[in-house]
Amino acid sequence: MAATNPLRQFAEKANRYPEWLSRRLLTWAFRSKVKLANTVSVDILKTDFSSVTFRQKNYKKVQNHIGSVHAAGMALLAESATGFIVGVNLPGDKLPLIKNMNLSYVKRAQGDMLAVAELTDEQIAMMQREDKGEVTVKVTVTDAQGIEPVLCEMIWAWVPKQRK
Repeated sequence: MAATNPLRQFAEKANRYPEWLSRRLLTWAFRSKVKLANTVSVDILKTDFSSVTFRQKNYKKVQNHIGSVHAAGMALLAESATGFIVGVNLPGDKLPLIKNMNLSYVKRAQGDMLAVAELTDEQIAMMQREDKGEVTVKVTVTDAQGIEPVLCEMIWAWVPKQRK
C-alpha cells in the first residue's frame, strides 16, 4: 500500500470548502513550502488532482523592463504548477524532483499569467506504481489575452525519500 501523502490529504480537505476559501488554503500551504512562490505571490486557483490552475498577477515586483511578467516569473509559474500536480499524485514516501525545464519564449506577454498543468490517468497510475521514474507534465501558460507567450516542457522525476 502506498504511503499517505500529506499534501494530497491537505488539498482534499481544502477542496471541501467553498471555492474562495479553498483557493486561499491551497495557496497558503503552497507558499509556506515554496518560499519563492510566496515572494512573487503565486496563487493556486483550483485543482481536481489531475489538473491544477496557477496564477501570477502582473505585480511590479515580477515585471521585466517592458512591464510584463518576467521570463523567470513565467518559468516559476510553470514549474510551480507542474510540481504541485506531481506532488499531490505521488505516494508520501516519494520525493518529486524537477529534472528538465525547456521554455521557448515565442510572444510578448501582457497582464496576468495563468498556468494549467495536467497529468493523464496513465501517468498518475505509473507514479503510484513505480518506485522511481519520470514524467513529462503538460503545462500551458497563457497571458491575460489568452495568448501562449511561452511554450514549456517540464520533466519531473521521483525517487524514494529514504535511500535503501
